[in-house]
Amino acid sequence: MARLAFASSPPLASARTLRRHFSILAAADPKTSKMPRLHHASLEVIGGGTDRFLPPLKDSLSKPYAAFPLIGFNRHAETIYAAFYRSVPFVRLRRECLRTKDNGSVALDWVAGDDSCLPPESPILILLPGLTGGSQDSYVRHMLLQARSKKWRCVVFNSRGCGDSPVTTPQFYSASFLGDISEVIAHVGDRFPRANLYAAGWSLGGNILVNYLAQESHNCTLSAAVSLCNPFDLVIADEDFHKGFNNVYDKALSRSLRRIFSKHSLLFEDIGGGFNIPMAANADTVRDFDEGLTRVSFGFKTVDEYYSKSSSSKAIKHVRIPLLCIQAANDPIAPDRGIPREDIKANPNCMLIVTPRGGHLGWVAGERAPNGAPWTDPVVMEFLQHVESCETINGDRLLEDVHQIQV
Repeated sequence: MARLAFASSPPLASARTLRRHFSILAAADPKTSKMPRLHHASLEVIGGGTDRFLPPLKDSLSKPYAAFPLIGFNRHAETIYAAFYRSVPFVRLRRECLRTKDNGSVALDWVAGDDSCLPPESPILILLPGLTGGSQDSYVRHMLLQARSKKWRCVVFNSRGCGDSPVTTPQFYSASFLGDISEVIAHVGDRFPRANLYAAGWSLGGNILVNYLAQESHNCTLSAAVSLCNPFDLVIADEDFHKGFNNVYDKALSRSLRRIFSKHSLLFEDIGGGFNIPMAANADTVRDFDEGLTRVSFGFKTVDEYYSKSSSSKAIKHVRIPLLCIQAANDPIAPDRGIPREDIKANPNCMLIVTPRGGHLGWVAGERAPNGAPWTDPVVMEFLQHVESCETINGDRLLEDVHQIQV
């Protein structure tokens, strides 16, 4: 901030950050009295930012959450149906491989053709898929279409090894490794310095995103963010992962992790140290993979320490930009009891929506159910467009004022 205040031509990233602070503050009225309920009773809506963020969503949230018959009756049925039977829209993507400072690589998938038909100041939405997920997943594709229909520029951040992203070092990614997301956001901001940046993350991608928001805190260059089906407390999530039918998800994810690892196993030959490569290569559970590889790669003494210190439930209190969290009360992978409700209530920048059903990455409800976009997609865009409208209304004038500040 100091650099911005004393420079006649402020850096664009700093100007973007300052513009966001002023525009969001301008939209807030701390003297607002308690509002009548603007959401349906079937939804839990709480948070310190509710007075600011709920009114723009009232049209969507005033309707009851109606899970699709036969599919939405059971959390496992909904989770599995969405994973295997939800449509996967065709979206032409243009891949950009980004080399990171540690010589690693991530893949950014942009919607093809955007550069020729969208102005450079169009808002940008960065998408972070869940564990082992990428731009090929149905929930990601539907969000791309939803945002693109609103004239937003979109890019999918495929983590190392995910979505066929190249792996160039003996390191993947973790729930708390923030180096890659930091470089991706900086890179996107440099490419489009006049655009406001936003991000949305699902599951582990949501956990990483919230941890990033907390790390950056007041210096975050994102204008707003959305976290969906975030496990939040990874210790609790790990406990539930080994119960009953959840073992099916555990084995499916560990199989995906093994598949990614096997493509790049030569990088890990003779790596030494505390790694247990055979355990990772043959992991039957996500915990086994994290024990053999992940926790060692990122300097944790035990898996439990890794899960505890990587949980974004502890980060919510430090978030300083508008954040919408959407969870399903019956999510088998992101347990309801792990949601940091009290910290969300205490943070004036956060709002939480909990649907009574939805499973994990499901939300088979709404006008487009059962095979179309999740119930969450329109809500996400309404929230982001509201913040963008505040940025647009207040931003241009603020930038001019900033340039006039003298020493």
